[in-house]
Amino acid sequence: MTVETWTWSIIILTLIAYGYIAWRTHVKEVEGFYVAGRGVHPILNGMATAADWMSAASFISMAGLISFLGFDGTVYLMGWTGGYVLLALLLAPYLRKYGKFTVPDFIGDRYYSNTARAVAAIATIFISLTYISGQMRGVGIVLSRYLGVDITTGIITALVVVAFIGVIGGMKGITYTQVAQYGVLILAYLFVGGAIALILTGNPIPQLALTFTDIATRLSQIQVDLGLKEYVAPFGNFTMLQVFTITLALMVGTAGLPHVIVRFYTVPKASDARISAGWALLFIGLLYTTAPALAVFAKYNLLQTLNGKSIEEVRAIDWVAKWEKTKLLTFYDKDGDGKVNFAPGRVFKLSGGRPDFNNPDMNSKNEIHIDNDIIVLSTPEVAKLAPLIIALVAAGGLAAALSTADGLLIAMSSAVSHDLYYRILRPKATEAQRLLVGRIVIFIAAAIAAYLGIRPPGFVAEVVAFAFGLAAASLFPPIVMGIFDKRMNREGAISGLITGLVFTLVMIGMQRSVQIFGTPAPLMGDFLGINAQGIGVVGMLLNFVVAFIVSRLTPPPPKEVQDLVEHIRIPKGSADVKGEGH
Repeated sequence: MTVETWTWSIIILTLIAYGYIAWRTHVKEVEGFYVAGRGVHPILNGMATAADWMSAASFISMAGLISFLGFDGTVYLMGWTGGYVLLALLLAPYLRKYGKFTVPDFIGDRYYSNTARAVAAIATIFISLTYISGQMRGVGIVLSRYLGVDITTGIITALVVVAFIGVIGGMKGITYTQVAQYGVLILAYLFVGGAIALILTGNPIPQLALTFTDIATRLSQIQVDLGLKEYVAPFGNFTMLQVFTITLALMVGTAGLPHVIVRFYTVPKASDARISAGWALLFIGLLYTTAPALAVFAKYNLLQTLNGKSIEEVRAIDWVAKWEKTKLLTFYDKDGDGKVNFAPGRVFKLSGGRPDFNNPDMNSKNEIHIDNDIIVLSTPEVAKLAPLIIALVAAGGLAAALSTADGLLIAMSSAVSHDLYYRILRPKATEAQRLLVGRIVIFIAAAIAAYLGIRPPGFVAEVVAFAFGLAAASLFPPIVMGIFDKRMNREGAISGLITGLVFTLVMIGMQRSVQIFGTPAPLMGDFLGINAQGIGVVGMLLNFVVAFIVSRLTPPPPKEVQDLVEHIRIPKGSADVKGEGH
């Protein structure tokens, strides 16, 4: 069978399986809808957490960024992995011991304020919408290339599936769907990583193949010969300050992501949250230790395959012709020699932050435009792997995007239906009314996500980095201070949260105004040398400082709130705390 036939078959089968799981695990009560009835086994929750957290950014985009950024691309690897460790050790067990439904739930109760709850819910919505736009770009890339549908149609189709899973199954359905999606995505990633490692080095274990061969050195030399930057040289694309701030923003942003934190509410008790976190780290590590190896192998193989070949010869390659139709891989013979030449710089000038394929950049000698997000997806074809493996990788990329989109939709639904509607607007709403609102919100959020996916403000990993920056600047500080600072009060938390969120939103908007608002040029280049991907660190620091100062100038929280903080922090007996919820 052809690649397209295999891909259609596997993707349809996996989508049917996801829908069937959601239908079998459908829920009729709010605890099942919000936190899967708090009955998920720690190992299964570890798999679901890994799938929820390892989005299209991890599967599709991270290896591509490491391929093209080299050393500097490892900021994503260090930031996301380190951030998960931070979340697992610093926050997850305490939040599970508290035992409510959502992050705004914790913030609202801890700071005895519906205003704090509302601001946290709004922050959750902003973070989730930003994050989900990156996932939808990943969906569009997979479906436009392998199924031949246009990106808009692909995104809408995928979101219908995601919305169905969320509406029918709630968190319970999403959890078990994510378990299946993790199996698909990790199998696909390890297959392609092992296969290309075997082809290029004779060793099928990517981590060992990268460590004990000189392929990274050879890649560096090829890039130097082409006039590109040495692959392993640091600070070629980011300054040292940017490397530090991006890494830190991704770390603390991970620890503040509402859709990941809520996963630890789904296990039976607080001790299970720790066990679940350990399993999730193992499942995540399988992909994250493979990604840098795959990045090196893919870039090396791509340069060897395309550079110096005639354009006619290159276009005769089946996979090149198919990717060229998507405009994610294109050529322009600037010197008229009929050959494809890699060189520093852009092939095309930018318009609205995106390549203008009718306007070549003649200041650069580069003649091949490769979108970062196709590296992983194109590697099986470049390496001439079997059509079944190629189709499996496409299904893996789709699973990665859909699994995270599921979690984000339920996080937004919970923020609106539980924290805004039930806890603030209609405290006497029935369980049926709350479920209805939650399901309606999923459809509305899916529609907004479709629009954002069609016009995302950057590559998948870049867009996701913006979401992490927003989480770092808004939710992370009040969660940390809510657990470890008894003196932190509602006035401090609210003022800090608003300061961090507004500052970071404005900075990202100004630095990415071309993509977001269509301005001729960015309204701001950077902020004191810090770019949009790392600006969340500044927002986080502002949040901490403002919250601390305001809290010390205003009355302390009530004694019962201070007792609550003590109760959350005391580990003794945490294994027995069930967390009844509302």
